[in-house]
Amino acid sequence: MQRARSVLIFLSFLSSLCAEDTPLVVAHRGASQDAPENTLPAFELAWQRGADAIEADFHLTSDGHIVCFHDRDAKRLTGHPLVVENSTLKELRKLDVGSHHSEKFRGVAMPTLAEVLSTVPDGRKIYIEIKCGPVIAPILLEEVSNSGLRQEQIVIISFKHEVIAAIEKAAPDYRTFLLTQFKKDKKSGKITPSRNKFVATLKRIRADGVSTSKQFVTRELVDAFKRDGYEYHVWTINDAPTARQLRDCGVLSITTDIPGRLRAALAKEEE
Repeated sequence: MQRARSVLIFLSFLSSLCAEDTPLVVAHRGASQDAPENTLPAFELAWQRGADAIEADFHLTSDGHIVCFHDRDAKRLTGHPLVVENSTLKELRKLDVGSHHSEKFRGVAMPTLAEVLSTVPDGRKIYIEIKCGPVIAPILLEEVSNSGLRQEQIVIISFKHEVIAAIEKAAPDYRTFLLTQFKKDKKSGKITPSRNKFVATLKRIRADGVSTSKQFVTRELVDAFKRDGYEYHVWTINDAPTARQLRDCGVLSITTDIPGRLRAALAKEEE
């Protein structure tokens, strides 16, 4: 099993070397600059604007349902301090998660995982970010399996090591990326986490790749991860010059709030 997995990782690496230079454009919480984040209107707009994938955040409710929402509680977007993990689906669906963006979206409800998966067109992908703990894993995997989407359309991501490890243990055929943000220590000047330490973590939890913010991303860094057999992805970029720099570094996808405009900007430069 481990040998077969190593072969798949190596083939993925070779494939990435032969891939087109243009990275996938991933809509961050949907087309979230022009529609309320993590809602069906935002995801539908992202598809209309040519996104290759959507990124969406998910929590488990107190009654065992999976909802699409970023924060631990609903106060920032709705004014109601309901904590998602302590609330039922019925309670959360009563909240208006659209009008904070504009009156046009008043009354939009918090979607379920199944509803978000149902928007994904053939040939497109969804990056499922798990915001809670690994307890969500078996329920999430069952819903993904029942969605009708193909395995290659699903990518599961998280900042939490234990979440990625749980997904890889239960369903190693799904692609997983560990999220992180490289930072420079003010006193020592060292970048943390170190690449070697982070690669050791990726190996331990059996992740397929990494997704980071733009800070300290270089061609050398991306190539080093690729040589180790790991994909490299970046979030969240809303300006064309930075997106072009990251493309030239060899990243495989760029997450953005403005998928249509970013795709157009990248395409225009390539003409």
